Amino acid sequence: MDRTALEADWLHLTRVALPNAAKTQDWPVHLDHCFQRICLDHACGGCWYDHIPGRPAYKSADDETLDRAVKCAQDILAGKANIQGLNRMSLYWRGKLR
Repeated sequence: MDRTALEADWLHLTRVALPNAAKTQDWPVHLDHCFQRICLDHACGGCWYDHIPGRPAYKSADDETLDRAVKCAQDILAGKANIQGLNRMSLYWRGKLR
C-alpha cells in the first residue's frame, strides 16, 4: 500500500470508523485521539512519542509503524483485538496505571 493510502486508511479508521463503532460498544474510549494513542503505542511497543520524533505522529511515523497502527485499528474494529486490554497497556506505558 502506498503512503497516501496508508494515511487515508489511518485517518478514516481513527476519526470515523472507530468513533462510530464506539457508539454501540462498551469500549473504554470513544474519541479519535484515544484510538490514535492506543494504536500508535501498540505499533511502537511503548509511548509513541518516545519512538516517533515529529508531529503529527501519523505523518512522522515510518511506513512499518503506521502499517502496524492501521492493523491494530482494523483489528479493534473487526473485534479481533481487546480494546480494554490495549487501552490498559497504553495507559500503563504512560505511567497512568500501576
